[in-house]
Amino acid sequence: MQILKNTLTAIGLICVSGLFIFSMQKSPSEQKAPSDNTLGKEKPLINDYNVYALEMPEGINFAGEPVPVENPDIYERMDRELLVNTYWQSNGLLMFKRAQKYFPIIEPILKKNGVPDDFKYLAVIESGLVPTAKSPAGASGFWQIMKATGRENGLEVNTNVDERYNLEKATEVACKYLKKAKEKLGSWTAAAAAYNAGNAGISRRFKEQGVSDYYDLLLGEETGRYVFRIVALKEILSNPDRYGFNFNKNHLYKPVPTYKVEVDTAVTSFAKFAKRFGVNYKILKLHNPWLREKHLNNKSRKAYIIEIPKEGHYN
Repeated sequence: MQILKNTLTAIGLICVSGLFIFSMQKSPSEQKAPSDNTLGKEKPLINDYNVYALEMPEGINFAGEPVPVENPDIYERMDRELLVNTYWQSNGLLMFKRAQKYFPIIEPILKKNGVPDDFKYLAVIESGLVPTAKSPAGASGFWQIMKATGRENGLEVNTNVDERYNLEKATEVACKYLKKAKEKLGSWTAAAAAYNAGNAGISRRFKEQGVSDYYDLLLGEETGRYVFRIVALKEILSNPDRYGFNFNKNHLYKPVPTYKVEVDTAVTSFAKFAKRFGVNYKILKLHNPWLREKHLNNKSRKAYIIEIPKEGHYN
């Protein structure tokens, strides 16, 4: 017993001694790194990564319609999306990079159709600006359009050609849908929510709950976050410095200049077709993801427009 007692006492002294030594050491921010023989001077250890609470932006809005952040519930929901998307840094940087490449295509189509520019951020949350994005439910392309919706709005959707992956045509369809939703529901905010839940879904909830404003609705998780996510991406992508995103213009993805080739016949091999224009099959598909197979049937002799990269961009 005495041996055990002595051992425990020794262990206790060691622990106390260790604690005392630890307490005498400087914190990481106070410590200095070992001397760097190359530079001949000491370097401080610096932790320059910090996580900050965010100030709520003044005048925050979607398509000119105010987000009522004076309401505590709305404030918390908006704050959540700003925090989640600010501190998902890798995804944020990718959105900045891709936006430089695809927004110049989307913006003029929105403007031509009288749809507010803010809706380009809806495409960001729908697909992450990935041209070949596809949901488990089968929604596809930048605007995540379902097969039936695409066909109802004049897009060709089959195993050979799927124009939901054609950015210009899909943006036109999205504009058509959003304008109808705005006319039916009375606001661009409600129209954005309807893009997720459907016109009938939002109309039904307005009626059931006796309200007419998206921000007054009790909704499920996805639709309840939907508009806030759009607004958060708009705010962050419009103000990179405010949210700690650091990059130069040369870090952003650039659009590759292309020219258009009209095809009104069948194409038996796109690999051979691509070579005629100085590119390979992979590059042809990158610029025309709506071509879903290695050939084009085109029994109807429809005129298709195929994008070909200008010479020198893939050499």
